[in-house]
Amino acid sequence: MVYRYTAIGDSLTVGTGALLGTGFVPLYRRMAETNVRTFVSMDNMGVNGLTSGELLQMVSSHARVRQSLREADIITMSIGGNDLIRTFKASGGIPSASKMTQVLGDTRSNVSQIMRHIRQLKGNSVYMVRSIGLYNPYPQAAEAAYWVRQYNSFLNGAGSGNYACAQVYDRFEGHERELLFWDRVHPNARGYRVIADQLNRTGYKPFV
Repeated sequence: MVYRYTAIGDSLTVGTGALLGTGFVPLYRRMAETNVRTFVSMDNMGVNGLTSGELLQMVSSHARVRQSLREADIITMSIGGNDLIRTFKASGGIPSASKMTQVLGDTRSNVSQIMRHIRQLKGNSVYMVRSIGLYNPYPQAAEAAYWVRQYNSFLNGAGSGNYACAQVYDRFEGHERELLFWDRVHPNARGYRVIADQLNRTGYKPFV
């Protein structure tokens, strides 16, 4: 018996900022193996800089991605950070509330559609989906914290059944120095371990 793990999402899924093999995907794969007590194969489909709209495009029309999701027992998704970061950067760090509300609405809509596509691809098969909440890469900006929290609370309820969101915000808050890579945007190896740990804590229902 082999379990299949497919990871979709942005640079966090890629593991940018950490040495090869120390991103959260390989760490979580090993944790999953320990818990389900059998070999877990891994298909990492992460893409640097990916936005929720681009991930929706992949999940809805990219044959290889759809095939991987169709066969997966375990799915993780990291998405949304680039949508917010781009808007933040484009406005010189001071986006208007109306602009952020619009971007947040679009991102939520994209994620809801991604989840719907996954449900359609999976049909009646037994599987689990885990999303990864955002940490705040701009801890010095109070308004950034507000929007990140809004998005995280949406992610908590973005799926049903064997879905859960691994929240990392509180674990990173105040510890950015030791958990972020020198670019101050991506996690370092310690940061990725925190993400893997939080994923692990969501459990392995329906497999365990």
